[in-house]
Amino acid sequence: MTSTLPAVTTPKVPAQRQPASTVRSMGRTTPPKRLRSSRPDLLLCGALLVAILVVQGWNIADYPTLSDDEGTYLAQAWAVQQGRGLAHYTYWYDHPPLGWIQIAVLTWIPSWLSPGSMTVADMRVAMLLVSAVSAVLVYVLARRLSLPRWAAGFAMALFGLSPLSVVLQREIFLDNIAVMWTLLAFTLAASPSRHLWHHFGAGLAAATAVLTKETMLVVLPAVFVTMWRHSHRDTRKFAVTGAVTACTLIGFSYPLFALLKGELLPGGGHVSLWDGIKYQMTRPGSGFVLDQSSGSHGVLHSWLYYDRVLPLGGLAGALLLVATWRWSVTARALAGPALTVAILTALALRPNGYLPAMYVIQALPFLALVLAGGTASVAHAVLRRWRRPDEQKWKTGGRYALAAVLSLAAGAYVVPRWYDGDHTAVTADANAPYRSASKWLTTEVADPKDTRVLVDDALWLDLVHHGYRPGLGVIWFYKADLDPAVTKTMPHGWKDIDYVVASPTVRRDAVDLPNVKAAIEHSKPVATFGKGPDRIEIRRIQTAGTADGGVR
Repeated sequence: MTSTLPAVTTPKVPAQRQPASTVRSMGRTTPPKRLRSSRPDLLLCGALLVAILVVQGWNIADYPTLSDDEGTYLAQAWAVQQGRGLAHYTYWYDHPPLGWIQIAVLTWIPSWLSPGSMTVADMRVAMLLVSAVSAVLVYVLARRLSLPRWAAGFAMALFGLSPLSVVLQREIFLDNIAVMWTLLAFTLAASPSRHLWHHFGAGLAAATAVLTKETMLVVLPAVFVTMWRHSHRDTRKFAVTGAVTACTLIGFSYPLFALLKGELLPGGGHVSLWDGIKYQMTRPGSGFVLDQSSGSHGVLHSWLYYDRVLPLGGLAGALLLVATWRWSVTARALAGPALTVAILTALALRPNGYLPAMYVIQALPFLALVLAGGTASVAHAVLRRWRRPDEQKWKTGGRYALAAVLSLAAGAYVVPRWYDGDHTAVTADANAPYRSASKWLTTEVADPKDTRVLVDDALWLDLVHHGYRPGLGVIWFYKADLDPAVTKTMPHGWKDIDYVVASPTVRRDAVDLPNVKAAIEHSKPVATFGKGPDRIEIRRIQTAGTADGGVR
């Protein structure tokens, strides 16, 4: 008797479904899990990086004009290098010191090889490293947010080659370094690997950004929104909680530092963190940004003077992403950058807020990302085939012809304007007056070691390297009125000064500084460099013994 066995059938295993954010990305190819394994991505990112470094590095010492803020941060970094403390004067908690500690690290080797090169113009080269890292992070972040390769390259080009970016990223600003750390936090938060250490790393990077420039605190919600969207649902709460905890613990190191020094709260004879925060929160506003008579409007005008494409186009891109939130995968993928743009725009629109010129630096990479994302969203809507058979289909040639026409039209508008701005950046010499003033003070003054001169911080390190006594001989002009450690060395006020270098910054702020104002009023120019409002005057203080105004 025989029996037959039933046929054995192999059950079909359903294909594993990929996350919708990956399948429904704007490009037709899925972003690689590891960009370093993608040759096209590496070639595109590398080519753009070379272009960005050439444009930003060419003529970096001569344009834009040296600023007092750059000099202050570099002088504080010099003080750290020299073991003089956290600042070249009394550190008063104006900003967390981590920012210029990083500048000290960036400039340590060149200053060690050539101590005299530790000046603002020369050390701007160190910012190229920060720009390079930030530009690469913009590309990586764009790909991790599911933007197609061309859109990621577009975002990187917007961020690195916009004339507004070229000008501001050259300068030694804490904002540039803080943006680098913020981009790293976003990139780790959007990691496709979803490793827990990536999320903890995002929290640490976010805290470092805040301790570099405290205003980055307002961007933290957008970092955690990005992390929430990209973390695994099973470990999401743990990952976000761990990141928040890491960020908070690192952030508390700053007030702990002040507490250990006995400078957390106000008291007799010392500065305090509380007074520093109070100053930052109560400083006079610069008016409403849309009020043409306000200082904030002047700052906005200066941004748009360099470039209208990135600021206005970025805002338009953010609005488009918000409007298409419900049905656009790109809009949801770019929730973090779009939220960042929204937060920074809302703060800039405060009726009487303080709007510094470097504020826009914090928004530049996110404006680039949302503009590229909005462009990708529109391009995808134009180029995709209609899926339902009853709808009219565009011919392939016609669709790509339309895309080419739109691209050429955008290029015809953008390229000439960017060319003019970037051409100025790589050819103009805005710092000749500063170089001439520095040379005069080092060659025409008989005894620099016995001379006291008020300068802005853009010149402070130049004169220190040429023999002037730091803090006592060459004096940052603010300290002549605001630092008791300096004013006690000036028992006769302005009469204890020999020269005042009246740069645009000194002339502008002297109205609120009695000693500096009196020094200018009781002095005569002995040398003038440049013309108009940008001129630099070296003025000799007129006392009974120097009525002739001669140079000693």
